Amino acid sequence: MVKIDVKYTKLFINNEWVDAVSKKTFPTINPQDETVIVQVAEGDKADIDKAVAAAKKAFSRYSEWRTMDASQRGLLLLKLADLIESQARYLAELETLDCGKPVRKAEEEVYYSASVLRYYAGKADKIMGNTIPADGEVISFTMKEPVGVCGQIIPWNYPIPMLSWKIAPALAAGCTVIVKPAEQTPLTALAIAALIKEVGFPPGVVNIVPGYGPTAGAALTHHPDVDKVAFTGSTEVGRLVLGAASAVNLKRVTLELGGKSPLVVFDDADVEKAAQIAHAAAFANGGQCCCAGTRTYVQAGVYDQFVQKAAEIAQKRSVGNPFDDVQQGPQIDKEMYEKVLAYIEAGKKAGARCIAGGGKVGDKGYYIKPTVFADVKDDMKIAREEIFGPVQSIFKFNTFEEAVDRANDTNYGLGAGVITNDITRALTFAKHVRSGSVWVNTYDHVTAQTPFGGFKDSGLGRELGEDGINQYLECKTVTVALPKVPQL
Repeated sequence: MVKIDVKYTKLFINNEWVDAVSKKTFPTINPQDETVIVQVAEGDKADIDKAVAAAKKAFSRYSEWRTMDASQRGLLLLKLADLIESQARYLAELETLDCGKPVRKAEEEVYYSASVLRYYAGKADKIMGNTIPADGEVISFTMKEPVGVCGQIIPWNYPIPMLSWKIAPALAAGCTVIVKPAEQTPLTALAIAALIKEVGFPPGVVNIVPGYGPTAGAALTHHPDVDKVAFTGSTEVGRLVLGAASAVNLKRVTLELGGKSPLVVFDDADVEKAAQIAHAAAFANGGQCCCAGTRTYVQAGVYDQFVQKAAEIAQKRSVGNPFDDVQQGPQIDKEMYEKVLAYIEAGKKAGARCIAGGGKVGDKGYYIKPTVFADVKDDMKIAREEIFGPVQSIFKFNTFEEAVDRANDTNYGLGAGVITNDITRALTFAKHVRSGSVWVNTYDHVTAQTPFGGFKDSGLGRELGEDGINQYLECKTVTVALPKVPQL
């Protein structure tokens, strides 16, 4: 086992490392062997109150942060990106220790996260309003201003990228933030907090408070001095967040929630390439991805050939110690591990044909075989519910209209994909599928420049791209009366 030096386990509030007010701690677990990595300070309402007070003070009218030039905010983000990259291997190993993803993928995610910070660094001094030709003897214009104090709750599946998605646009806009990392994966957020302090962000601008959802998370979403909440996680919890955000004051809300995303393969596609794309869509990050393309619809003409290829690819997928050169590590924790195994058993009992995987790997750690079901029907549990594990369901379809209707037959709408050599067919599918992102002949290609978010139960608002920073801005209209021009 690789030895990782865990340097930070306390709360980060007002640029200081502090114990929880209650002095309580909680364990973060290594999913490879189910052992305790370290005890982390457990924030709750009292600690959230302290963090919000620090963020509110940092956002006050004449504070260092509010009076800082926008270009300087951008420079701080650029410096943070550089510093994160300089610590890429350490952060990747810490991430792998805490959440079990292959270290090679974790390191790629560190560099990706730095690109998000750099993108929004470039946006910081390009936030502009408009002049408006309003009726009457007036001049009207708009100003874009930071929304204020922001509570941000990030998930365990992509801890470093999700931290960058949240803090980068908020800081570029001039907001202050309180981040609650997932209780399963607090370590990298705390490590990056140390880099935030080293870069020179003023006290109170960024605060990191680990803790549990029902305590720290609930206190953050209910707090009257929080102006906006951004949450990534399950639809079930997203509904709770939305209700909490309107309970005391009307907070601005961004929600990036669950998915049950379709990937449609037409019979003119290269079957080998399509099967590879579909495999990556379903099994990336061990299937622990909100937009995972787990519903694979394959046209009848190539169905049998595709099923055979999908099984072959899944059977070759390497599963094991994420510090080795493997494609898949363990699932995040015992709860999710048992949940995914239960879904696999439900698929078998419903009559779906298990053509690869179908169970656990070994007796230690939360490892599951990459599992593929063929002949899946739309009313089966594995077809309707988000599994969040390494399970691919393959369906057969005949016509284009059938494919679109079945792709849309879900409460979710986060991602969708289509594989075809017919560009008209691809664009028509993209037009009619109800999804926040549509990928053609690829899948899950998400960059700093491209907005990301969902339709229906998959969320509200967008992250990344131009839309991402707009979520952290208020629009103020200013109208100035002009003196009447004297009659000549």
